[in-house]
Amino acid sequence: VADRREGLGICGWILVSLSFLFVLITFPISIWTCIKIIKEYERAVVFRLGRILSKKAKGPGLILILPCTDIFIKVDLRTVTCKIPPQEILTKDAVTTQVDGVVYYRIHSAVSAVANVTDVHSATFLLAQTTLRNVLGTKSLAQLLAGREEIAHNIQTLLDSATDHWGIKVARVEIKDVRIPVAMQRAMAAEAEAAREARAKVVAAEGERNASKALKRASVVLTESPAGLQLRYLQTLTTLAAENNSTIVFPLPINMLEALGQKNRGG
Repeated sequence: VADRREGLGICGWILVSLSFLFVLITFPISIWTCIKIIKEYERAVVFRLGRILSKKAKGPGLILILPCTDIFIKVDLRTVTCKIPPQEILTKDAVTTQVDGVVYYRIHSAVSAVANVTDVHSATFLLAQTTLRNVLGTKSLAQLLAGREEIAHNIQTLLDSATDHWGIKVARVEIKDVRIPVAMQRAMAAEAEAAREARAKVVAAEGERNASKALKRASVVLTESPAGLQLRYLQTLTTLAAENNSTIVFPLPINMLEALGQKNRGG
């Protein structure tokens, strides 16, 4: 009470006393102008002769306001959704992109939100835009596309520390969409297609090498067992008969063909 008297001064307390006397004289009519209802999700910051009445906001419920000397400002404590419009950003690797996002925040100190900044919502919105551009400008396109969650967490940390003295608590930051120019999309698609083709060629070459090794081992086995070669011929005939019934194949030993070739050349 001593601090309040010293803050208001003698003239201030005289005005407060007159206002209270006016309420008593005009009671019960004046009571309807003095009693205010504050909702559950709201708080009221009361100013008495231009000074904040207490360090904590009032509410929820009924609060008493003196006419002529007191004014109050309602502050909504619910979570606010701040949509950041698409921002033109030049990434670290000199790629122009458009990025938009969403910031979720709420006011945790009504007194700080009213006394420390003119328009807390506008200030938070502009700061979110600037922070988004500054953070994404230090990232490459690959980091931007692959590390959205980490980038969003960094933006949230920076915003939370910057708006703490405004009475703001940043709950969450999300990067909604990353738009890349059409020419860059085509170049990235061509690069990805070339990389896939290169990997396919490597896999095909690896398969050919493994197949050649298997054929080499099979040839060694068939060379050591002539009966096995004949059985392989018969197995091939069985496969062809099952698939193409009109085709008849007579296997001839390769050495007979070589003998016929040498006889024809000699004739």
